[in-house]
Amino acid sequence: MTRFQFRLQTVLEWREKQLELEESRFRQRMAEIADLDRARDSLLAAEREAEIELRQSASISGQDLMALTGYRRWVAARARKLAADRAEAQKRLAAQETAMLEARRRCRLLERLKERRLAEWEAARDRELDALASESYLAGWVRDRIA
Repeated sequence: MTRFQFRLQTVLEWREKQLELEESRFRQRMAEIADLDRARDSLLAAEREAEIELRQSASISGQDLMALTGYRRWVAARARKLAADRAEAQKRLAAQETAMLEARRRCRLLERLKERRLAEWEAARDRELDALASESYLAGWVRDRIA
């Protein structure tokens, strides 16, 4: 009997590589969101530190308060920008997740087909081995009867 050969093996390998690529892109999108979250957290922490530093100061001038107000406005604008960037990144993540799941589905479909074909091949091989064993037994039985 010939060895098992899945005719769509190259397609399966291509689909597996495509899945790896989509998973890599998904991880990149997740990292992008994590970076934006870290940037927001860092920004807010810097704002808190600036306010605490000003409050702990021995004397607070009007210029210091104006600078803090300007800094707060800048932080608020930057936080809005980061939130908008995060929303866009979240949309890209959702689209990438869809692409990754589709690639996974296509790959799994071929894997199941390969498993089914392998099971069919194994069943055919077992039937062939049983037939050979039966023929061998009968040939020996006939030889013993003739001799």
